[in-house]
Amino acid sequence: MSRTTSPSTGRPYGLARVARIWRVSRATVYRHRTVGPPAMPRRPGPLGPCRDAELVEHIRQQILASRFHGEGYRKIWARLRHAGIRTSARRVRRLMGAHGLLAPHRVGRPRTRAHDGTIVTDTVNVMWGTDMTETITVAEGVVRVFIAVDHANSEVVGTHASKSGNRFEALEPVRQGVLRHFGGIGPGVAAGLKLRHDHGSNYMSGDFQAEIKCLGISSSPSFVREPEGNGVAERFIRTLKENFLWVHTFDTVEDLRRALVEFARHYNETWLVARHGHRTPAQVRADQLGVDETLMAELPLAA
Repeated sequence: MSRTTSPSTGRPYGLARVARIWRVSRATVYRHRTVGPPAMPRRPGPLGPCRDAELVEHIRQQILASRFHGEGYRKIWARLRHAGIRTSARRVRRLMGAHGLLAPHRVGRPRTRAHDGTIVTDTVNVMWGTDMTETITVAEGVVRVFIAVDHANSEVVGTHASKSGNRFEALEPVRQGVLRHFGGIGPGVAAGLKLRHDHGSNYMSGDFQAEIKCLGISSSPSFVREPEGNGVAERFIRTLKENFLWVHTFDTVEDLRRALVEFARHYNETWLVARHGHRTPAQVRADQLGVDETLMAELPLAA
């Protein structure tokens, strides 16, 4: 119709006039005028020095020629550039992913649980857990806080704070617990006790392991990528943060150290443990060992 000649003017009507009279969009008319099969979608931009199939072969050659395993797409892209084949890194990644050439990597976590689902013990002085966290002091900045907790009654057996987080500082709460509950520091005094800890460098160091071995303590590191294995100490650190570290301000490390001792004493005497019938850690220890709670309260919690 747009090409039809008007009898009055002798000129074609034109698409704009026809679309206006018919009240349709010219874009709609152009879309319906397209003939032939639709064009295949393709990535915008220049194709590059070679087609996808050729580039995949070049990528395979670079992978086979290298003696290193597990190289990512960025290094393959760099090797292609060194070989005179210039293309984009995104294109190399797309083609390597489409043809299963990307370097394998670890995704997610293992499906099976490494531990049996329980870490608590029936009686005290069978297993202790220890861990470290951090806080801030006004005058001395970042400070490391160490704790040791009994797995049976969630009792705090030792606390410590220090600027350093090395292996000797990590030993301090364990030594406090041995001194308090085994009567002294010496070879084999804590025989039969296990110590649960993570794989931190301070806990896995030779000095730390040699010291606890001398005391008669067996090392029981938690499984890799299984923080539940040290869950008793982790849970107490959460309580410590929510009720102490995050709600109080400390000027120096010594102020923090003294306050930790007082908080641990208050926790042991007033914190209610649900699995023991809502009794305090001090009551559970007194019932199991048959000792007077007042005598236990008088023992030093920290050296």
